[in-house]
Amino acid sequence: MNIYPSVVENIARNAAAAPDRLALADSGTSYSYGQLWSRICALSAALGKRGASKGSCIVIECTQNADYMICEFAIQLAGGIFVPLEKNASADRAREIIADTEAVIHIGKTPVITGSDAPAFLTMDDIRGLMEPASAADTLPDPDDYDFPHGDDVAEILFSTGTTGKSKGIVLTHTNDTALAENVMYGVQMKKDNVEIVPMPLSHSHGLRRTYANMVNGSAAVFVDGVTLLKKVFNLMDEYGVTAMDLSPSMLSIIFKLSKDRLGDYADRLDYIQLGSAPLPEDDKLHLSRILPHTRLYNFYGSTEAGCSCLLDFNSMSGKPGCIGKPAKNARFIVVDKDRNEIISSRENPGFLASAGSINMKCYFKAPELTAEATGGGSDYIYTKDLGYIDDEGYIYMLGRKDDVINYGGIKIAPEDIESIAVKYEAVNDCACVPVDDPLTGQAPKLFIALKPDCEYDQQDFKAFLAERLDASKQPKYIELIDAIPRTFNGKIKRNQLLGR
Repeated sequence: MNIYPSVVENIARNAAAAPDRLALADSGTSYSYGQLWSRICALSAALGKRGASKGSCIVIECTQNADYMICEFAIQLAGGIFVPLEKNASADRAREIIADTEAVIHIGKTPVITGSDAPAFLTMDDIRGLMEPASAADTLPDPDDYDFPHGDDVAEILFSTGTTGKSKGIVLTHTNDTALAENVMYGVQMKKDNVEIVPMPLSHSHGLRRTYANMVNGSAAVFVDGVTLLKKVFNLMDEYGVTAMDLSPSMLSIIFKLSKDRLGDYADRLDYIQLGSAPLPEDDKLHLSRILPHTRLYNFYGSTEAGCSCLLDFNSMSGKPGCIGKPAKNARFIVVDKDRNEIISSRENPGFLASAGSINMKCYFKAPELTAEATGGGSDYIYTKDLGYIDDEGYIYMLGRKDDVINYGGIKIAPEDIESIAVKYEAVNDCACVPVDDPLTGQAPKLFIALKPDCEYDQQDFKAFLAERLDASKQPKYIELIDAIPRTFNGKIKRNQLLGR
């Protein structure tokens, strides 16, 4: 595996080459590369005096802004391991992760552990004071004066927010982070003057990796906390001349609902939009293509464990439903059977997707059994439960998760095929489809729908609507009303909470 320089070393080199270029911004502040690098150095030294050292863990609650990212890079420059907590994480979750990682510093709103075993505690206000350079001199810290982390060193541990049981910690190296950054950079054909708005949470892999890509590229990332305050999003886009966006499918849906086709006003400015973290409904793909006909529109496939590994510009590759594109720069794919033997796959003979490359995680934190399960006991590949196939042109298609795909009498149905149609019905606000046992066909689709407030709903009319637009095999056998569809922070449906209802 190739060894890559860390993201923080790339920042230092970019600061030396173009110190005045915009690097990070949010609604309250902005930093050039020179300012960013100076603050990373100052804060790294201060954290070192408080216990940050090679291999030590520092837990930090996400604040979704530029100062938070400075904190990450300062931790890593000191040799420490960045361990993010989601915004407003519970005290119990914070205590669990601090204890598991034996963190030496906790950065957050309030301390959650007291006594002699408590880690050093800092607030973000403390951090802002510590990151100010000692002098206002024009001379930037010389990158050659610093020992940067080695590519094989652990950069971060990202804990999942699983719905059942203890969350998993995904251990990633500096090589992983930079290789993933390259996948994004080369995948979206990122320009040097790129300015990308990132509303995805910076406590999780999606938002972090888009930021890393811009830092390695020497371009800019602008942070905003989600898209529900849409006026703030558009104001930031105007203020900083945003040329790219990073969204989840659920965020795109919110933008459509709150502003209709407002994104179309940026058609001449937006170089690309990249989407990921969950399947993108085909109808949303088509609508986005209509209002942004000349913008590259990328759908990324990947995971926290195996990164941004496959992508498709669906604005130039229409007519390929279910296609997730071709492998990214530092990834390769195979399809395997249930015993993890490589197969020649097709639509009629799908298997499980597996990917390899310098993007793959080091391991699961303190979980060798889980690591062995994901890697097949030490192979170069990370194996998934995603059913898919590779066509003759090398394009990869995903049918869905093994547990999500509905096997209707041998016909494999992706739940998104049904959901993307059902959500278009006027009274439906959100929906989710899951498999249920059926004595005749083995399984059948069951559709849960959440209605819009004050909308009239006629189930017979809804069924007629579906009948006009879906194949007979895809008609839901059961339809159930529900107050709200359970989703994760980034919009993924929590299907396990709907199974068996």
